[in-house]
Amino acid sequence: MQLTDTHCHLDFPVFESDLATRLAQWRQLGVGEYIIPAVGEENWTRVMGLAEQHAGIAYGLGIHPWYVGAQTEGVLARLHALLASEPHGLVAIGECGLDLRSQVPQEGQVEMFEAQIRLAMEFDLPLIVHSVRANDTVAKILRRFKPARGGVIHAFGGSLQQAEAFWQLGFRLGIGGVISYERANKTREAVRDMPLEALLLETDAPDMPLQGQQGEPNTPASLITIVQLLAQLREQSLADVASVLHESTRMAFPRLGKAINT
Repeated sequence: MQLTDTHCHLDFPVFESDLATRLAQWRQLGVGEYIIPAVGEENWTRVMGLAEQHAGIAYGLGIHPWYVGAQTEGVLARLHALLASEPHGLVAIGECGLDLRSQVPQEGQVEMFEAQIRLAMEFDLPLIVHSVRANDTVAKILRRFKPARGGVIHAFGGSLQQAEAFWQLGFRLGIGGVISYERANKTREAVRDMPLEALLLETDAPDMPLQGQQGEPNTPASLITIVQLLAQLREQSLADVASVLHESTRMAFPRLGKAINT
């Protein structure tokens, strides 16, 4: 199998110790490609550095909705300049989007998300979209802008109707540990019924652990279990699922092959 973890935060402190060894171990399992989304200007340099240091790593640059308020004046101009420099390993804008939970500061989220959609359109890059309790609002915004390159709805957790709406807008669905939870019936049904090419694999490591592993740091090794669960859920062969998802990932992130092989 050739599996790509399309959303993992390998720059987080939990992975600082001997990342090269871990990458080699994960490669032996079949996970050999990674996309690291940035969360704000404070980690743009870190994710870019990992792509330079390790084979198989690409990244997105953006501003996560949680950290909108922590950004300093001029951040969008600096992001624009960085994108214009066409840095090696860049494959997407993100992680960006909306998080409408009450404990997350709301000020500036919509404006920052819309600004990053405009950047994605200007630089012809896909978006890595964070959408928590916000699927309908995110879909409405995307419908208004119609970003031609589309992207992925990270950690999709919604209904079949919402999944279909995103797919029609050119966005694939990031599928991770949520499908291991039996209580996530609505999302499991959506994942089962959507076209396989509408899905991508991800872990959100070190977050979003599988059922039974709560409280432990998640890792890209979980991708093996996730793809097995997906094949079982859809009643398709593991080989076919892995093959289609590999091609789907290349379609979603057209610059990925060059980013990780040069």
